[in-house]
Amino acid sequence: MKNILSVALLALGLLSANGAFAGQKKKKDKVEGYVFTPVKELQATSVKDQNRSGTCWAFSGESFLESEMIRMGKDPVDLSEMFVVYHTYADKSRKFVRMHGYLNYGAGGAFHDVSYVLGKYGVVPESVYSGMNYGEEKPVQGEMDAMLKAQVESVIKNKNRKLSTAWDKAVVSTIDSYLGKAPEKFEYEGKEYTPQSFAKDYCGLNADDYVEITSYTHHPFYSSFILEVPDNWMWSKVYNVPLTELNQIMDNAIDNGFTVGWAADVSEKGFATKSKGVAVVPDANFKEMNDAEISKWEKMTSKEKNSKLYSMNKPGPEKVITQENRQLAFDNYQTTDDHGMHIIGTAKDQNGKIYYKVKNSWGAYNKYDGYFYCSKAFFDYKTMCIMVHKDAIPADIRKKMGL
Repeated sequence: MKNILSVALLALGLLSANGAFAGQKKKKDKVEGYVFTPVKELQATSVKDQNRSGTCWAFSGESFLESEMIRMGKDPVDLSEMFVVYHTYADKSRKFVRMHGYLNYGAGGAFHDVSYVLGKYGVVPESVYSGMNYGEEKPVQGEMDAMLKAQVESVIKNKNRKLSTAWDKAVVSTIDSYLGKAPEKFEYEGKEYTPQSFAKDYCGLNADDYVEITSYTHHPFYSSFILEVPDNWMWSKVYNVPLTELNQIMDNAIDNGFTVGWAADVSEKGFATKSKGVAVVPDANFKEMNDAEISKWEKMTSKEKNSKLYSMNKPGPEKVITQENRQLAFDNYQTTDDHGMHIIGTAKDQNGKIYYKVKNSWGAYNKYDGYFYCSKAFFDYKTMCIMVHKDAIPADIRKKMGL
């Protein structure tokens, strides 16, 4: 009896162990969340952290130029973002005063600010000019932003009926105090350069090689126009192409080794790059709703909509993006000029859907060490504009653009 009981207990133990093992294996085999496989990855420098500054455009723009150096077969250089910030703040201040204050003034900017500084002032390495002259290890620029704005506003409000000869020097002095004086000459690897000669001779960068492209219907396609966003203080022009051709440019660029500067709206709930590592456009399937359900849906908050129809815990259906709903989102302020980033490749999820791999400038803030994956639907819906090398544009599209 004792032996029979022992055998029974042993058998029961084996069954329990096998059951537990099977449960563990089933749990292990279950795929959760998004799983990405690289398709095309281009080289990029290390992820940086803009920290508490509104200078994403400078970080992503310099990252783009660093990858351009790699593409051209040159040794990559960590380029100084604050050198760009220095010169744009100085020139923006002058334009703000010239416009009697009727100009957006702040830390924001655009990719053309980077190419503008490249062409007019050049570039310098981070090791030569860090722009950290105010007791911080990472950018913390709220005080500087406020100080500069107060200065330029006081200049235009003065009651002397004319401007003094000192205001420009005073503004530049404030920039010098926070960022340090921008170098006019420096030594790098045993050779002396100016910022302009370093850009040309060492980096091989030419500002005229880069263009910005968008896709909106309130201007004719294949024309260029001043993109109507507040941070476009330079009134720089972008080229306009149909959405289908914007996609062709993207695919052609990545396939042929060109990375892309990407300016986009990141205010959507689908921009879940910290929690999920993705930027997507969840679909509300109105075809399956009756009139009462649609009315109820339209009254929900974005959070309620996402929780009911799209948990974002794994790949799911996305909204179909058209030229029309893309334009509508821009016209009614649903798409705004929020953030500059750097697209360096493509990947596919476990269902085979293609995403862009994006380098951000928020440090290693998520599970992808500062990168995230953007669906093509999100790109189509929320892209303000892109910056690319002219050679990245397919020849037939480039011809229609007049380039």
